[in-house]
Amino acid sequence: MMHCVAAGHQIVALANLRPAENKEGIDELDSYMYQTVGHHAIELYAEAMGLPLYRHTITGTGVATGKTYTRCKDDEVEDLYQLLKLIKDKENVEAVSVGAILSDYQRVRVEDVCKRLALQPLAYLWRQNQETLFREMISSDIQAIIIKVAALGLDPVKHLGKTLCEMEPYLLELSKKYGVHICGEGGEYETFTLDCPLFKKKIVVDSSEVVVHSADAFAPVAYLRLLKLHLEDKATREDCTVSLLSASSLNLIH
Repeated sequence: MMHCVAAGHQIVALANLRPAENKEGIDELDSYMYQTVGHHAIELYAEAMGLPLYRHTITGTGVATGKTYTRCKDDEVEDLYQLLKLIKDKENVEAVSVGAILSDYQRVRVEDVCKRLALQPLAYLWRQNQETLFREMISSDIQAIIIKVAALGLDPVKHLGKTLCEMEPYLLELSKKYGVHICGEGGEYETFTLDCPLFKKKIVVDSSEVVVHSADAFAPVAYLRLLKLHLEDKATREDCTVSLLSASSLNLIH
């Protein structure tokens, strides 16, 4: 979103796909396409930015999983199509911004949906060097915390809730030792943004709990369930410390 604004675009709405509300306690869908952990707190993004938020339930699964995408009514990609179609009908939207860095699987499917809806996909982070991009995130006055870990070397007890700024030296070490993608593009971790220059207020986590999704001995998968959060006025710029970033959800612009 920050790249979009820097390029002269106007963000007019946020879009998010979430698990069904009747699946109580289900935060992680193991989706091929979407991050679902942290979905309970997405409304605060919209409040923090003063923008409308459109949401749609994920009803499909990864059915058409080939290199190219063939339209399939039971595929989770069609949930994205329905959501963006709704927003295009309601807002003066011309383009969709996504934070994809490396996944051709996701790129192909987002481009397919945008082509069908005559929307322009914007992916300013695409194929950027991950170490360079990570450092850019940290230097951009953005704060995000790790809310899911799923890789060798990442420990739920030690690392959930840590900021990317705090994790930078360790993630660089893991990248050199095990080939971990420093930006999490191999699914190694997921993040939740608490503050960035586009937020009018910052998000504060009051309480959370650790949920173990898979108790693997070498690479346990676990995430933070965000239980209680609130918005808070931001400090003046001279009182702020530099932190970091996370890409989450979709951003609609014109």
